[in-house]
Amino acid sequence: MKALWQRWRAGREARALERRAIPEPLWQLTLARLPFLAQRPADDLIVLRRLASLFLDSKEFSGAGGLEVDDAMALCIAAQACLPVLRFGLEPYASFVGIVVHPDEVVARRQIQDDDGIVHHFDEVLTGEAMAGGPVMLSWKDVADAGESADWGYNVVIHEFAHVLDMGDGAADGVPPLPTAAEREAWIAVIDPAYERFCRRVDAGRDTLLDPYGATGVEEFFAVAAEAFFVTPKALRAEQPGLYRLLARYFQQDPAAYTAA
Repeated sequence: MKALWQRWRAGREARALERRAIPEPLWQLTLARLPFLAQRPADDLIVLRRLASLFLDSKEFSGAGGLEVDDAMALCIAAQACLPVLRFGLEPYASFVGIVVHPDEVVARRQIQDDDGIVHHFDEVLTGEAMAGGPVMLSWKDVADAGESADWGYNVVIHEFAHVLDMGDGAADGVPPLPTAAEREAWIAVIDPAYERFCRRVDAGRDTLLDPYGATGVEEFFAVAAEAFFVTPKALRAEQPGLYRLLARYFQQDPAAYTAA
């Protein structure tokens, strides 16, 4: 029975790869736009291209505000989204289908209730948002600028898909699903002190590689750390060596080992 299931799954993936085969010129254009991908070893790029095809076959892209999402835009998003799951496969992304792309940042109306029960309304400017069960929302302007914004450790696609990974166990708490309770405890033992040190540094007005937005919660700290891990790995390793090692074990990748300075 297991062998039959494996053959069926392999056949389904083969058909998906054929349907969503990525033309070579389009793939090369994507790598040119995203130098942090182009620097990857050839074997990684083969896997990434395969995952991007499967991702494109399983997700539904829609444009908002009159934006039309073409093949180049969809591939640009897919390639970045697949980078964190390069060693996992796409199973962690199975909980959602929709990806909504806005031309630029959007303003969302929010409300919070304080300790006294008073509800406060405010506007929040978003360049991306990942919701449990989907969809994932992205600002195309920020996606399109990913090649340049990598220089300061910013990547909206990786940020939002790090949230998807984090929410894989039902909670956005900066701790993605891990195989054992011991590994979860070991993760917390590293990320919580790193987050507290980061918050103190932000509160003191000191410069940080990571986006200060990461100080708003440990779940945001994980997401901004994931951005830097993939697009400025050497800088993250220098500033946060313990955090870098934690992410390298989790993602099963060591991008600082082959990324140009």
